[in-house]
Amino acid sequence: MTQPSRRRGPWGPLARSLTINAVLPLALFYVLRAQGAEQWLALLLSSAVPALRVVWTVATGRRTDSIDLFVAGLLAISAATSLISGSPRVLLLKDVGMSVALGAWITGSLLTQRPFAYHFGIRLGGETAATERDHLWQTIPALRKELRKLTALWGGGQLLDATVGVITALTLPVDVVPLIGRCQTAVVLGATVLITLRRARRFRARHGISLLGSRPSHQEPHRPALAKPTGGGV
Repeated sequence: MTQPSRRRGPWGPLARSLTINAVLPLALFYVLRAQGAEQWLALLLSSAVPALRVVWTVATGRRTDSIDLFVAGLLAISAATSLISGSPRVLLLKDVGMSVALGAWITGSLLTQRPFAYHFGIRLGGETAATERDHLWQTIPALRKELRKLTALWGGGQLLDATVGVITALTLPVDVVPLIGRCQTAVVLGATVLITLRRARRFRARHGISLLGSRPSHQEPHRPALAKPTGGGV
């Protein structure tokens, strides 16, 4: 009965986005370099994978993902700049621009009524949990405080990734930057997820409710309760 909610969750689209925006371009870059392609050309062609997906999506009449549109826009700008300057490092900075934009967007949501972590929790729990999560948000100060902390954590992680990315893109050999950049992003993202899960389990043990709303709605109490650790759920 819960399968439809899972399909509407963020994990499927996120996995597809990571594959198209990160895994396939990386593999194509090293294949092209192994075939003797110039650095700037290999970077340009491999970076075009997300843009091609946008073109295909528009051509088939499907709704485009905002992340894919943003990546395509960054590619167009960096490709034009690279052709003018003749430097492949301009294309390497495209990925840094992605991290900067995501970090600024997530961190900026702290200035809105409800931060990024709240909306991400709604995506995890499904739209059927939105009403209940809204009630919990309004009545439990600890939930509001912790979700704001998680939002700051995720935004800060993206900005850290961008800062390190600028240094590697400008200083390391061009051929190793794509691989190092993907590994670096995976480490930052993995650390962010692990910290999030740890804080979520601690919050559930202390307050008896799911921090991100990943449990079905009927399993969530409407007010905080002192509960023993259950060992699962976030």
